[in-house]
Amino acid sequence: MLKEKKPNPLNFFDIRLEKFPPIHFEYITIPLAYNLEDSIKKWIYQNLKGRYYVDKCIAINSQNNIETMLKVGFEQSKELSYFTLACPHLKYK
Repeated sequence: MLKEKKPNPLNFFDIRLEKFPPIHFEYITIPLAYNLEDSIKKWIYQNLKGRYYVDKCIAINSQNNIETMLKVGFEQSKELSYFTLACPHLKYK
């Protein structure tokens, strides 16, 4: 259930979730866990308004090992900041 009563035009035209990572987006990579991708997509859809990108990628972790990670990007940098602070699915060590 959406929290707002006013419909989002990006959702109506189904152009909010990007299929490929645009170069002008701001990105964060998150270690991938079970079902994290679907949970994050759902949280972003319900709590934010702008365009975003979520997909798996391969990256080098802090121990210099190759690891599958989740790449999350936002068109607006303020939404990336809000996501990193408010999303309950992110756990920091």
